[in-house]
Amino acid sequence: MGIVKDQIEKATQQTTLKAITIKNLLSLEIQPREMILNPILPEQGLVMIHAPRGVGKTHVSLQVAHTVAMGGHMFNGKWTSDRPHKVLFVDGEMPLVVMQERLAKIINSSESEGVTEDNLLIITPDLQDRGLPDLSTPQGQQTIEEHLKDVKLLILDNYSALCRHGRENESESWIPLQEWFLKLRRRGIAVLLVHHSNKNGGQRGTSRKEDILDTVITLRKPDNYDPREGARFEVHYEKARGFFGGEAAPFEASLKEQSGRFLWQTRALEECQLEKVLDLKKEGLTQREIALETGLSPATINRRLKEAKEKGNLDE
Repeated sequence: MGIVKDQIEKATQQTTLKAITIKNLLSLEIQPREMILNPILPEQGLVMIHAPRGVGKTHVSLQVAHTVAMGGHMFNGKWTSDRPHKVLFVDGEMPLVVMQERLAKIINSSESEGVTEDNLLIITPDLQDRGLPDLSTPQGQQTIEEHLKDVKLLILDNYSALCRHGRENESESWIPLQEWFLKLRRRGIAVLLVHHSNKNGGQRGTSRKEDILDTVITLRKPDNYDPREGARFEVHYEKARGFFGGEAAPFEASLKEQSGRFLWQTRALEECQLEKVLDLKKEGLTQREIALETGLSPATINRRLKEAKEKGNLDE
């Protein structure tokens, strides 16, 4: 009887919730969250990047891993890391040789002296004897624990390959992963989850995933994309907690390869829209026809044409 009582008391202690008055809350000396990758990823942040297949998700996630691990910037300074942080990158499907090739080109392109020997850890299927565990289960999550010492950012690429339990469109299947992410956050570990987009452009599966996230980023193919170009996509912020204005403005990014190096080029999405509007205008389309062709509102079309005329880029 005494043993049962002790177990009940212990369980009660473990489930007791703590409450705090607003006075005591405001008096706490809490360190502001450091930005691991400004503006998208704060310390303890939870972030998702999603895109259709073949757009360039892993190019971006590997670049994020390297940028955070060494300190520096990517996308021509749009995303910056002031100092190095330890990163664990868990890859679910990339062949080891491709991983090696891409990282070599990223490192060759870097202006930094390089990451410290232990600052970027990589777990990838080709190095495992029995493949990768299912990270949507407690057992699978436990296998990652031994590699999380001093890690500030965990990158999971991607959700479908690494989390195989349950159905993506059922909110209940997300709960075990959500609980794990919240535990990691309490320990000071940020998480970047890479995921696939659905046919409508949103992240695939239940929208419940987005509830706890600080930032949700989608990569989209431009309307005039040609597969021969390689990785070229638009970066849109579907959720941007803590940043706005110019920092949250969408932009286009393209990846070029030159002499064994990766080079990112970026430009504002407004600039891309203006270029397309002008091309269609020069082809003789009306503003209404341009709106139907581009999906932009008539007001936006009118504004873009007015801006072009003021800058001398349009003759009427």
